[in-house]
Amino acid sequence: MNKSMIQLQNLEFSYSKKASLLSNLTLQLEAGRIHGLLGKNGEGKSTLLKLISGLVFPTQGQIEVMGFEPQKRQPEMLQEIFFLPEELPQLTLSVENYEKVYAPFYPNFSSAQFNEYLKEFDVDLKSSMLNKLSHGQKKKVMIAFGLAANTKLLLMEEPTNGLDIPSKGQFRRMVASAVNDDRCLIISTHQVRDLDSLIDSIIIMDGHEIVFNEPVENITKKLLFRVADRNETDEAVIYSEDSLRGLYQVKENTTGEESKLDIELLFNAVFTDKKRIMNLFK
Repeated sequence: MNKSMIQLQNLEFSYSKKASLLSNLTLQLEAGRIHGLLGKNGEGKSTLLKLISGLVFPTQGQIEVMGFEPQKRQPEMLQEIFFLPEELPQLTLSVENYEKVYAPFYPNFSSAQFNEYLKEFDVDLKSSMLNKLSHGQKKKVMIAFGLAANTKLLLMEEPTNGLDIPSKGQFRRMVASAVNDDRCLIISTHQVRDLDSLIDSIIIMDGHEIVFNEPVENITKKLLFRVADRNETDEAVIYSEDSLRGLYQVKENTTGEESKLDIELLFNAVFTDKKRIMNLFK
């Protein structure tokens, strides 16, 4: 049985008194899963990750992460969270010195794993200065460090941005092998094609609220993802888009047929007919 890792109840947050960024946000996430956090720009995905990690504080509502209140920023909690932001910090440290400075904050950090991840990513010079590396190489170092920290909670923003195609495959393999029943990963991304086979729970934000939060096994049980003939009509179809192969469709799974989740199609379906999708998953 998976453990509840994160609980948010009636959460509200605003950067100014005039406009609320997040409102009435309720969410529960379990360990042992890789959660994909999706939404259009400006929905508050980054802010949600910052709230979970205790970098910003809610204006109303409650947050509990691993039994802690993030706003108290207790060392026992912080040592079990690694947050990889989209905008990487500009550090004038070598890779080796970065490890020496920051690894002690994480009791379960493994230098052997860090070296192995760097090797798999083809980053073989630990003497390299971080500020001299390309964005992609720097991203590899930070991903490798985050995985090697072995924290219970790992938060990543757009981790595949800047990675070449082989590195994206390596990233998927590394992350898949790093998950266990006590660990929770949240990946906020627009690059859903990079993570189709990796994510096993989908969270979608719209209107600064959580409108969808389901594990993949529930999604494919209730929705069918298929390619249909252009002349075919079916009232069970929720979303359809044209392609060279035919019509890519999301429809109600009334027959119990198995299909592979297409995250991009699901995202478009939610925004096309949110009410129908929400009713289907009640």
